[in-house]
Parts: sequence; structure tokens; C-alpha cells
Amino acid sequence: MASVTFKGNPVTLLGNEVKVGDQAPQFSVLANDLSEVTLANTKGKIRLISVVPSVDTGVCDAQTRKFNEEASGLNNVEVLTISVDLPFAQKRWCAASGLENVQTLSDHRDLSFGEAYGVVMQELRLLARSVFVVDSNDQVVYVEYVGEGTDHPNYEAAIEAAKSAK
Repeated sequence: MASVTFKGNPVTLLGNEVKVGDQAPQFSVLANDLSEVTLANTKGKIRLISVVPSVDTGVCDAQTRKFNEEASGLNNVEVLTISVDLPFAQKRWCAASGLENVQTLSDHRDLSFGEAYGVVMQELRLLARSVFVVDSNDQVVYVEYVGEGTDHPNYEAAIEAAKSAK
């Protein structure tokens, strides 16, 4: 498993570590209107999955904004921001953010995404900051488990992976 800290403290990641070349694991999360969203809902598109502990923190807010601003102009790329924030909190954040194309999804209900992608921080019941790019054939083409949960991901590498994915 990936080794991750949060505010300098080691955390235990639950679930299965995902690697480049893997078939993307299925998951079920909730949209802001409480409807179920799965990987299959975006079949045929390139998915940039941005995972954050909470959209209500500075780094998570910046990460969500950066990926949505950078990737919104990419052809056939959908950005999914996943956290364990309640859908209501995500909806409030979206309204306040001024971003029109942001899609925030909640893994609060059963940690389906977090366990499938190995990003549940056991000690905090939050998702570890990470980024996954899944191509249109559901193959994982980019993975980053950010080593320190309060650090930013490598935005440029993830955007490049999304640009070159098929």
C-alpha cells in the first residue's frame, strides 16, 4: 500500500491500492442531488478523478478549482471530485465556488470508492488526497497517492495524463 501521512502523522489506508494498467474498480457514490453515480455513468469518457479529504479546506478547494479550470477545455474528459463530505455540503461549496462544470461526489454513504481505490484513511474516515486518470476503456493510466495529505498533487502530470489518454 501507498505510504501516506496527514499533518505529519502516518495513517492507515484501507482498501486496494490501484496501479497504472489496472482495470478501474467499480464504485458507487452520491451526486449532490443524492442520485447514485457509478464508474459506468461516465463510460466512454476519460475520467480525471480528483480525491480530496474535504472541499471545505484550502488545499482541497484549490485542487478542485485547478483541475476543473484546467481540464474543462479538454476533449472527452470528465473531472470527478470525490470526498466524504455530505452531498449537502458539496452542493453548498459548488454554489459558493462560482464554478459551473464542477462535479462533486460523496463517498460518505459506504466508502465504496475509497475502499475500491485504497484511499480510506482509517484513523480519520476521510479519503486520502489522490488523483486517478481512467481512459475511455476503463483502464487506469495515471495514479498519484499524495504522500502528505496537506500537500498539493502534481497537477501538471495528471493533466498531461488526461490529455494523452484515449
